[in-house]
Amino acid sequence: MDYLGEVFALGMDAVIFAVCLRQYVYYKNAVKAIKDVEIHEVGPNLDTLLANEPGNKRYVGVRGVVRPLGEPLKSINKSDVTGVIQKLTIQEHVVARTSAGFWSDEQRIIQTIYNVVPFVLQKDWYSVEVIDPLSADVLNLDVISDHFEPTVPTLVDHIWGFFTGIRQRGLQSTEKMLREDSVITVVGELSSSETKSNFLTLQLPLNGSPFCITSMSVTALIRKLDNRTKVYRILCLMCGTVGLLFGGIVARRYWKNKQEQRLAEELRQSLEASRQERRQRVRDSDLREDQICVVCKTNAREIILLPCGHVCICEDCSASINNNCPICRTQITQKAAAYIV
Repeated sequence: MDYLGEVFALGMDAVIFAVCLRQYVYYKNAVKAIKDVEIHEVGPNLDTLLANEPGNKRYVGVRGVVRPLGEPLKSINKSDVTGVIQKLTIQEHVVARTSAGFWSDEQRIIQTIYNVVPFVLQKDWYSVEVIDPLSADVLNLDVISDHFEPTVPTLVDHIWGFFTGIRQRGLQSTEKMLREDSVITVVGELSSSETKSNFLTLQLPLNGSPFCITSMSVTALIRKLDNRTKVYRILCLMCGTVGLLFGGIVARRYWKNKQEQRLAEELRQSLEASRQERRQRVRDSDLREDQICVVCKTNAREIILLPCGHVCICEDCSASINNNCPICRTQITQKAAAYIV
């Protein structure tokens, strides 16, 4: 219990460090995988690419034009815009009072909705279907609309906000889409469709490699992933430094307590030895048989055992006798000094 706070802080720091380290390793490997990936246009060369691969699977990047399989999604803000992935976000803007008493701007996401229709990457007569696009590590969508509607507070709102510490500023509605007919690059696991012959699919790789759907160039994608790697590396260094600091504090406190305990034990033993020496000097050497300790047969009887009341052992022997009385075997609950005259 003496180290509960420090142990809890170390545990939380270790959890955060483990999460950041895992993300750092993931994005570091992702950058390496993207650097080594081959980018191909949609076409007959993809079938040739899979012909010599085990299991007809390969990690590649495919570039093509987005085409929906069926009716596309229509933008709710611009009727002439259609796409295959739609993201609707409602965000609340507030001014909140911090624990220090200052007011700061905060943003809170109230609701996020995704709408998706099946789509393919197409060029001429060739196409590749993209499976489960929402599982992508990088998913770049175009902003269709971004509308902020401010809140006009009343006097009651101002009073209520002062006591609650939260003042409403307004709501922000954002719509993003992956547009139809846009040219994108999908980096994932290319494989032959299990249900349709001569049909290829792109999906999340099973080996943990990154799955990316982006309109950026490969260089820009690598730069984006590398920036995430740097962020998590900095977080790892910060958490590691904090962990070493807390660990040093705990180790120093533990060492200091051990030193104090060792000094206290040495002092106790020294005092005990001094007391035994003094007792030995003042003890009477000419004792009757009924006055001699029943254990050591040398010192005088000096301790009374309760509840039985027997005065049968010396103070030296009482240190090692804590269970039963040597005379009647009664359970010892208390020991006290006794003097026989």
